[in-house]
Amino acid sequence: MKVESRHGNEPDLVALVTAQQAELRAAEQASGAIDGSFPLHDDIRYLVIVVDDEVVACGALQAIDAQAVEIKRMYVRPDRRGDGFGRLMLAVLEERAAADGFTIARLETGSYMPAALGLYRKAGYRTIPTYGEYVTNPYSRCFEKPLKAPARA
Repeated sequence: MKVESRHGNEPDLVALVTAQQAELRAAEQASGAIDGSFPLHDDIRYLVIVVDDEVVACGALQAIDAQAVEIKRMYVRPDRRGDGFGRLMLAVLEERAAADGFTIARLETGSYMPAALGLYRKAGYRTIPTYGEYVTNPYSRCFEKPLKAPARA
């Protein structure tokens, strides 16, 4: 297993993000929370987890300001869920953000995503008011966690 940086236009990452977007739309529609907007951003840095030459999970970081970073595009392939890749991807993103000098991680998920809500709460995120592009979405649930500075070698 390895963690790699990826550009947003690489086919294996595009496939995961496309699957994530489709799954979000389906979950949103099933819950009655029809908003349908999951904007993609160009100023985002993607990381993937690769197992046996296959990308199984992705996530991304996008700076909010000099202290805060947003964790975005968390996704694990359905056939690899339950293997701990969601927790691992979140931890890797937090470590990378802290190494880049960020002190706060924020993220957003939908109220109709119970697995994501549980993952973030178990990882120590606390609920905060909606922010940025999520303020007008009544189904958005936003979270925040202080990041620990990386250990000095």
